[in-house]
Amino acid sequence: MARGTVRSIPAVIVLTIITCGLYGLVWYYEVSRELQEVTGQTDTSPGLEVLLIVLTCGLYVVYWWFKYGKMLAEAQSIKLRPVTDNSILLVALSVAGFWYGWLDLVNMAIMQSDLNRLWEGDAPQF
Repeated sequence: MARGTVRSIPAVIVLTIITCGLYGLVWYYEVSRELQEVTGQTDTSPGLEVLLIVLTCGLYVVYWWFKYGKMLAEAQSIKLRPVTDNSILLVALSVAGFWYGWLDLVNMAIMQSDLNRLWEGDAPQF
């Protein structure tokens, strides 16, 4: 079964800031790819997801947070982990981010934390 990458949350945030958001686009791509592999949902390619984020000047990302928040909850269920569905929280923070700025960094931290718990649970226990 597919396994994703455990990423340092501070590194994800710092890299996104110092690259003026370019690393964030890479992160969206990688998270999309990893969750699609685990859930088997391949309705939209990760590259198209990132392209839509760019072409809509970030508006699509609100939907992305909802979609992949739900997909993460499904992946947790598939891998028999405790399910944490933060999709509504992620959407609320993303929408608020249009007025208060950079709240998507908080979303990235929340989702990466949940992803790390999911992927670390895949590690072989000796």
